[in-house]
Amino acid sequence: MSPLLFIVVVPLAFLLAVVATYVFHWLWNTTMPEVFGLKRITFWQAFRLLLIATLLFGGLHWTFH
Repeated sequence: MSPLLFIVVVPLAFLLAVVATYVFHWLWNTTMPEVFGLKRITFWQAFRLLLIATLLFGGLHWTFH
């Protein structure tokens, strides 16, 4: 992997993870407490839930050729 690609891919992946976590956090806090009576969650709880879901449902297929 070229250094330039590494410099672009790592920050982009980090930004994507942060944005996905914020979207999940917002969706959870606007839907679940009202519909199911569940508690609101923090950003880090949303991150951990996304991580668990990714591991359980087979995300992150790393292939380098």
